[in-house]
Amino acid sequence: MSVAVIRLGVGNTASVMFALERLGAAAELTDDAARIAEAERVILPGVGAAAAAMRLLDDGLRQVLRKFPRPLLGICLGQQLLYDFSQEGDVAGLGLLAGDVTALEPTSRLPIPHMGWSALQFERETALFEGVASGEYAYFVHSYACPVDDATVATADYGRPFSAAVARGNVFGCQFHPERSGAVGARVLRNFLALPC
Repeated sequence: MSVAVIRLGVGNTASVMFALERLGAAAELTDDAARIAEAERVILPGVGAAAAAMRLLDDGLRQVLRKFPRPLLGICLGQQLLYDFSQEGDVAGLGLLAGDVTALEPTSRLPIPHMGWSALQFERETALFEGVASGEYAYFVHSYACPVDDATVATADYGRPFSAAVARGNVFGCQFHPERSGAVGARVLRNFLALPC
């Protein structure tokens, strides 16, 4: 199985690659649109700002991702880039999921970014979370959050509920970092690798 991990030059790419290696996946880190288009799976990781990340996705890569017919997983910022628009930099996203990504609001007891372990609450079933129970914890680092809507698979709460994971058709996203979420994250990545093409 071929897995293309998109090279954005930001954030969590190395830890994603190590996590896939531990699962026995033959993953390639690349920004080559042709190779990404041919892959059986694509992972769009990301840590950083939405506007900067979208600038790094040139027109060719954007078109490949928008038309990609097999399983596609966005991680953290990668999930946010799946949406129509992000308040972070007032930038258009890939438009694979409808809605706007908005800023989390800090409070005296909830600083931003949201950094740490939060419980996942499942809204509906998906193969991506087979074997993971509602209430299990995953590791988050983010200041912006995706809306809770019909694409939402799981929510978490940080001052307000937000989409911790999404799924629509072949498009999946995790606001949390599966590569840093222990056994839960490893199970999510293993499930992603097992999805039918």
